[in-house]
Amino acid sequence: MQVPQGTVLFRPEDACQGFVVVHSGTIKVTLTAENGREIVLYRVRPGEVCLQTFGCLVNHTTYSAEGVAETDCALEVVPAAEFERLVASDSAFRSRLFGAVAARFADLERLVEDVALSSVAERLARALLRLAGTSAAVDATHEALASEIGSAREVVSRQLGAFARDGLIEVTRGHIALTGRARLEALAHQAD
Repeated sequence: MQVPQGTVLFRPEDACQGFVVVHSGTIKVTLTAENGREIVLYRVRPGEVCLQTFGCLVNHTTYSAEGVAETDCALEVVPAAEFERLVASDSAFRSRLFGAVAARFADLERLVEDVALSSVAERLARALLRLAGTSAAVDATHEALASEIGSAREVVSRQLGAFARDGLIEVTRGHIALTGRARLEALAHQAD
């Protein structure tokens, strides 16, 4: 199926309809606290597993997070009964699935370590570099960046201001130019 950007694929308490296979595009999975703060748990790209979906299928539970098509996506949904059959009888499928789950679990461990042990400056530098990719800029709001690093918008705004004063970035509404990329990279790897 083709899914346009911005489509909500699942919300907390939704039942799981099947195992999602991403052929192209990206799904962003977020968790929102009762106070409204949000954190990006992970993104699902081709070849990766959505732990929310995996957990719902294996444990027969509902979703606890939200999944949104971050880009236009091409998806395949393997019905729950077919997923169970493949896990039980197809060793190649099972091996790929378990490998992808292990990799996703390692990603979540890194997220917990990052939020618990890294400064806001380090986390924000990593997020800016990750979101920019090979580009020299990031188009994101302060709120979106706060969600990326598990912080409050106000904290991100203050840190962006400090980065701008230090010549690492230039900020305009919804746009951040990375003017000191090498220094951002050094800051991002400070905890390594």
